[in-house]
Amino acid sequence: MRIHVPDQPTGRLGDAWRACVGTGRFELALRRDHQDSLALAQREIGFRHIRGHGLLSDGVGVHRPYEYRGTRHVRHAFTYVDQVIDAWLALGVRPFLELGFMPSGLASGDQTVFWWRGNVTPPRSWREWADLVRATLTHLVDRYGLDEVRGWPIEVWNEPNLTAFWRDADRDAYHRLYEVTAHTVKEVDAGLRVGGPAISPGADEWLPAFAEFTADRAVPVDFVSRHAYTSGPARHVPFGTHQTLAPAASLLEQFAAPRRHLAGTALAGLPVHVTEFNSSYRPDNAVHDTAFHAAYLAPVLAAGGDLVDSFSYWTFSDVFEEVGVPTALFHGGFGLLTHRQVKKPAYHLYAFLARMGEHVLARGVDHLVTRDDTGRVTVLAWAPVDVTGRDPVDRHRLALSVPLGPPGDRSASPPGTGSPPRSAFLLRSSVSEEAGNAWRAWCELGRPHSPGPRQLDLLREAAEPGRTHRSVPVVAGRVDLDLDLSRHEVTLVELVPVRDETPPWWHDHARPGGEQGPPVTAFCRTGDPCYHPGGGAEERK
Repeated sequence: MRIHVPDQPTGRLGDAWRACVGTGRFELALRRDHQDSLALAQREIGFRHIRGHGLLSDGVGVHRPYEYRGTRHVRHAFTYVDQVIDAWLALGVRPFLELGFMPSGLASGDQTVFWWRGNVTPPRSWREWADLVRATLTHLVDRYGLDEVRGWPIEVWNEPNLTAFWRDADRDAYHRLYEVTAHTVKEVDAGLRVGGPAISPGADEWLPAFAEFTADRAVPVDFVSRHAYTSGPARHVPFGTHQTLAPAASLLEQFAAPRRHLAGTALAGLPVHVTEFNSSYRPDNAVHDTAFHAAYLAPVLAAGGDLVDSFSYWTFSDVFEEVGVPTALFHGGFGLLTHRQVKKPAYHLYAFLARMGEHVLARGVDHLVTRDDTGRVTVLAWAPVDVTGRDPVDRHRLALSVPLGPPGDRSASPPGTGSPPRSAFLLRSSVSEEAGNAWRAWCELGRPHSPGPRQLDLLREAAEPGRTHRSVPVVAGRVDLDLDLSRHEVTLVELVPVRDETPPWWHDHARPGGEQGPPVTAFCRTGDPCYHPGGGAEERK
């Protein structure tokens, strides 16, 4: 059955899907691989904000206590902070600041998380913690300007509902941390935006409690944040993890949860940011590297902006060390890109969306159709996936009738012409099990742990989407589009009205390699016959 795509837009796509992206710990941005990877992502996708852990951890070196003549002093140093933020801003992406983890010189305990040992205990001095927050934000305002920093959301901590990230998952202690931090932020400038509680999935009961606490004590909250993942418990294997996955619709259900739980509270109606989302919460799950993953996430990216103000993919790059230094190029890392900028299929899902128009014409369980202001129509389509692996979809068909050109008169001509378009240029880009799948190419290369330069070149070439193009007829302002999608395929179709500028004297049968026919003579401006490929009888003038 052919789906008739409406002529008039039904809404706007927006860019909640690229409003933010995750990274590893803060100081990884000092590395060339991080910066090269981010530069690539910014050229082809264009994220607006970037969020990572550890801004205040020891590795960044902001909090520097010392004793002088028997008295404790603290110096706040921003050497690394400045280098990182300067690099990000130069690439057109702004920080989404996460205030954490606790500097060891201020921590009340020695509990840490991750291979790089971020401290997750409350401060032993609330005054000194407030001084640290105040000094950091004051420095950023002084260096980058108040108007700029007002555009950087400030999130207090990370997943305090988990004992791994906040000692004893003590909700009252987190509320105290949030209260001190939020008031300090507003002391620096009332226009700075602060929020939380940055909870992980399965802890939505924290949201109404957070709303009640902040309302009762008049604590400022400018946005609410939450994380979303769909993987089950981890079963560890050497240098990897196996997990089950819930259907991708579960991510959308999690996106919708904050507004549902905060309805009727003082926080109802605030912006909601999903500051981390992915399938697995593990940085060593092979699903992240696969074509399956792109098809799995496609409906989430297509619809997530209807539910939240931003949802941040965790993470843009495999330059990431929560469980240690990766042991192979493909290791199941969170990244859209591997080390050395090899693109994964999910990267192309984002790049495809970046090429789509703003005006939504149609949505479906397997497609999204948009149009931009020039009349170019784009169709993103994806094959359904089976998370159980028991009933894979090897072939999926989609038939659409797509309006072409600007809204309104379907007989409208392309700009600068006097007649309606008779044809359109169709460009199709696809990733699947067969195309744009660098992980598969890596497997076929023998899974080299540390590929050499030539192997990296091969993998980058294999990572590019499969592309085809052709001319398609336009009948009554519409194109009939028949898409045959292979297993785990995600495809982007771009349709552009054609303004035919072929000279009236041109005949394709006369081109080299074309059909044989009588010689064709072109004429120079002087009126003399000129050489024409395939003509054979004329001399070059």
